Amino acid sequence: MTDIIKTAAQTSKAWPFEEARKLIKRFPGGKRDADGTLVPVLFETGYGPSGLPHIGTFQEVLRTTLVRRAYEVLTGGHPTRLVAFSDDMDGLRKVPDNVPNKALLDAHLGHPLSRIPDPFEKFESFAHHNNAMLRDFLDRFGFDYEFVSASDRYNSGEFDDALKNVLRHFQSILDIMLPTLREERRKTYSPVLPVSPTTGEVLQVSVEVVDADAGIVRFTDSNGKVVEQSILGGKSKLQWKVDWAMRWVALGVDYEMCGKDLTDSVTQSGKIAQVLGGRRPEGLIYELFLDEKGEKISKSKGNGLTIEQWLEYGSEESLGFYLFREPKSAKSLHVGIIPRAVDEYWQFREKIPAQPIEQQLGNPVWHLLRANGDSEGEGGDKLPVTYGLLLNLVGVLGAQATREQVWSYLGNYVENADPAAHPALDGLVTCALAYNRDFIAPTLQRRKPEGTEAQALAALDEELAATSDDATAELLQNIVYEIGKDPHYGFEQLRDWFKCLYETLLGSAQGPRMGSFIALYGVGNTRKLIAEALGE
Repeated sequence: MTDIIKTAAQTSKAWPFEEARKLIKRFPGGKRDADGTLVPVLFETGYGPSGLPHIGTFQEVLRTTLVRRAYEVLTGGHPTRLVAFSDDMDGLRKVPDNVPNKALLDAHLGHPLSRIPDPFEKFESFAHHNNAMLRDFLDRFGFDYEFVSASDRYNSGEFDDALKNVLRHFQSILDIMLPTLREERRKTYSPVLPVSPTTGEVLQVSVEVVDADAGIVRFTDSNGKVVEQSILGGKSKLQWKVDWAMRWVALGVDYEMCGKDLTDSVTQSGKIAQVLGGRRPEGLIYELFLDEKGEKISKSKGNGLTIEQWLEYGSEESLGFYLFREPKSAKSLHVGIIPRAVDEYWQFREKIPAQPIEQQLGNPVWHLLRANGDSEGEGGDKLPVTYGLLLNLVGVLGAQATREQVWSYLGNYVENADPAAHPALDGLVTCALAYNRDFIAPTLQRRKPEGTEAQALAALDEELAATSDDATAELLQNIVYEIGKDPHYGFEQLRDWFKCLYETLLGSAQGPRMGSFIALYGVGNTRKLIAEALGE
C-alpha cells in the first residue's frame, strides 16, 4: 500500500504534495552532507511573541507539518525536522490590547520581549508566557517539533558566528535594504540593532562596524554618548529581514511558509541569505485570515480567535480541517464558522475508505490523520448526530441545558446512547452547550405563525399524533414534506415551509432536516413545541 500511495502522491494536486515536490526538486537525491550521508530536511515556522498566540499562529505549524508529512511520503521516509522558532529577542513596539497590567508593559517598550516582566505574573517574562501558550497547544495536538528561542541563541552565543558574518557583509546588506526604504528611514537604518547598555532597549540607530571579526560596533546610545560595544552574547538583535535571513543560513532552513503580508520580506531576506552564503528556503505564501468584519487579524488587537476559544466551541479535528482548506485564499476566522467546520470534517472522514487512492490524497482528513506521524487512522467512522443537529437540540432545550439532559434525548436517535461509547460525540455535546449558551440562546426568538402557517402546523401535529415514538427520521421527513407540498397551505416553495418551522418552533432563521430533529427531540416533545407555537 505504501508504494501505491507514493506513486499516487507523485501527481497528486493536493497542496501539501505540490509544496513537497519543491523540496524534491531542491534535493533530487535527498538532502545530504559533505560525505554524502542523508540528513534531515529542516522545516521552520516562526512566531513573534509580542501578543498572545492565536489560530493564525497555530495554522503555520499545522500546514508546515502537512508539507513535512507529504515530503516523507514522496521520498519513502527521508528524515525531516521541524523547528518552531520564537523571535523573542524582538523589542516590544506596542502594548497588546488583550493583556492585563498594561502599564507594566508600557514601561518596558523597546525592550526585548524575553526581558520584559510577564503581565500575567506566571512566567519569568512576557515572551516566556506567550511561548508557553503556543507550546502547550502544539503539544496537545501532538506535533513533533523542536522549540527554538531567539533569546536563547543570542544570549548563549550560538548566533555569534552568524552575527560576525553579518558584520563582514554589512555594506552588501545595506545595498540590498536601503533602496527599499523611505528617505527618512535610511538615515537611521542598520542591519544590527544594539541593545543599549544604559536602558536595555533595542536601539534603532545607525551603526558603524569597528571590527567585524571581533563583533565590535560603534553607535550613539539613547543618552547621546558614543559607545563601542560587542554585538555578541545577547547584546544586539538583528533587524527583522536580516534576522530572518541569518536564521535561515545559521540553522540550515530548507522550507518555511509565511503570510502574504511578508511577501516583500521573503524577497529581501532571500537576497540577504545569498549574500551570507546561504540559500532562501522553499515555501508557500498563504493568504491571511480575516475577522467577521473582513479585517486582518492582529495579535495586538486581539480580534482573532484564540486557540482556547475554538476548542471551547469545536473540536481539534475541525480546527485542523478548516486550516487545511485553500491556503492561498483569504478566509474568515470567527466563531460562526466552527459548526460547519465540525460537520464537514466528519463528512470527509466518512468518505475516505470508499475513495480511490487519488481522491484519498486530496481529502483533507487523510492528511490530518497523518499530521502527528501516525498513519493508523483510515477514516470511515461517522458521528451518529451532526453537530448542526446537536446545536438545534440544545437550542430548544435552552441556555440552562445540561449534558445529562442532552444525552437523554440522544437516546431517541442514537443506538447505545452512552457517552463512553461515543467519546467524539460526547466532546461535541460539551461544545454545543457552550456554543448555545454564548451565541445561540441569546439570539433565539420564536415568532407566531402567520396566515395559513397555523393550519399547516396543526396538520403536522395531527400527523405526528398518529405516528409512533420510534418512527424513523426518513418517515418523519416525508410527513413534513407532504404538508409543505400541499397547495392548501399556500407555500410557494418547500423552503418557505421549512423557514416557518425553524422560526416558529426553533426560533432561528435556519435549521436542520426536520425529520432528523423530530426523531432526536421526540415526537411527543415536538408536538409540545407545536402547541406552544399555536398558543395552546
